[in-house]
Amino acid sequence: MQDIPSEDAATYEMLCRADSVGVFQVESRAQMSMLPRLKPRCFYDLVVQVAIVRPGPIQGGMVHPYLRRRQGMESVTYPGLALKKALGRTLGVPIFQEQVMQIAMLAAGFSAEEADQLRRSMAAWKRKGGVHHFYERIVSGMLAHGYTPAFADQIFKQIEGFGEYGFPESHAASFALLVYVSAWLKRHEPACFLAAMLNSLPMGFYGPSQLVQDAQRHGVEVLPVDVAHSEWLCTVIGSTVPSVRLGLCLISGLSQAAVQRLLSARASAAFADIADLAQRSGLAQHELACLAKADAMRHLAGHRRLQWWAASAAHDGVPLLDSDVGVGVGVGADVDVESDTANTDWLPAASLGEEVIQDYASTQLSLRAHPVALLRVRLTQKRLMTASVLNTYPDRRLARACGLVTVRQRPSTAKGVLFLTLEDETGQVNVVIWKDLQQQAEQRRAMMGAQLLAVYGVWQRDTDTQTGLPGQVTHLIAKRVEDVSHWLVDLNASPLIYPKHEFH
Repeated sequence: MQDIPSEDAATYEMLCRADSVGVFQVESRAQMSMLPRLKPRCFYDLVVQVAIVRPGPIQGGMVHPYLRRRQGMESVTYPGLALKKALGRTLGVPIFQEQVMQIAMLAAGFSAEEADQLRRSMAAWKRKGGVHHFYERIVSGMLAHGYTPAFADQIFKQIEGFGEYGFPESHAASFALLVYVSAWLKRHEPACFLAAMLNSLPMGFYGPSQLVQDAQRHGVEVLPVDVAHSEWLCTVIGSTVPSVRLGLCLISGLSQAAVQRLLSARASAAFADIADLAQRSGLAQHELACLAKADAMRHLAGHRRLQWWAASAAHDGVPLLDSDVGVGVGVGADVDVESDTANTDWLPAASLGEEVIQDYASTQLSLRAHPVALLRVRLTQKRLMTASVLNTYPDRRLARACGLVTVRQRPSTAKGVLFLTLEDETGQVNVVIWKDLQQQAEQRRAMMGAQLLAVYGVWQRDTDTQTGLPGQVTHLIAKRVEDVSHWLVDLNASPLIYPKHEFH
């Protein structure tokens, strides 16, 4: 960490665009909405960014005043010179717990011991945190120091907000350092960043598919999982233009112990075919099945269905060269693994849709295509637009979107509002669903249960206060939603032709 250059302009520029998928602490939807508004340009801005998107500042009504002052829409004022000492670094708005303690001492005459008791009540991080017990002491102290009752009450409400959840400045600074470091890695070493994120799952807001798609949009080449090349973990290959090889750890149902046996066998000699792999690695039938499901033995047997067949034969004693069908699936077999067409008509490859569904089922991602892309013709006919098209829309335009539901959130500070994130092949759409729509039973079932959701509503876009141009913070305000998850079934309409029995 000490070798990462400080105050890198390109890193801050990336954060100002809310290009922060996977970045520590600022990858949530709320943080992404704040980044283009706050526009962090230095380290202390990140300290504020981390602390301000918390229930304390939000409940205390501190977010909008701070942003207005930072954007030059409101003058920076202080209720008195005494409080300028406490609030000068945050434009006259209390954001950190230490500032609350300073206000109590400077404006209400608290002793250091009383201020520490107030800090402890805030640090409890329980609802109201016991802060309300200090109401009489704070208000009477401020009145005694010449402040008006209205101002004293306002200050206490802000302090009370910290009883919900507020950050000490020292805590926020520690977090901000990790924000900067991870953002710098994402900006300058995106392949390493992706590999590290995948190897650290589960964590954060995003799964393997979202992380890989984001990296690909940033120019990172991602290579599929392969028994001939993959390690247990995802690895970085090359130095000039590094790529990421997906690791065997991503395969559902495959243990690390089984992979270690495979890697040990591979270290002695490359595998000739699936039978050779099974014999030398000692993998059980279900472990070979996991590899076949993940399409990880392609170079040994051809497409996924042939891998299933060969994996079954390796344990069932079925001859790898079947005279009835006239095709071999082992050493010397006349299989063109590049085109998957030579002498394999007896067991044709699955459709692209089936392959994508199988990819997601096995590794939670697909390098072939995005499921929504395969439905694009149907979506276009129904005027359901891509995320990239919607992001060109002006404020208040009627809009329609459709995508996989990747995030559902109902923060305690949002007063019952539900936030959804839809994902398609071009990006993400942030959806806002008000309480009245949630109260409609059919609509609620759709928004809470759908895997693929169509949303009809109004596009909302903020305005950049500095340029007056359309801003980067966008939402689709839902007026109606529809569960269209059944469309995904069409991608896998044809049953997969596997050997005489399935693996379990």
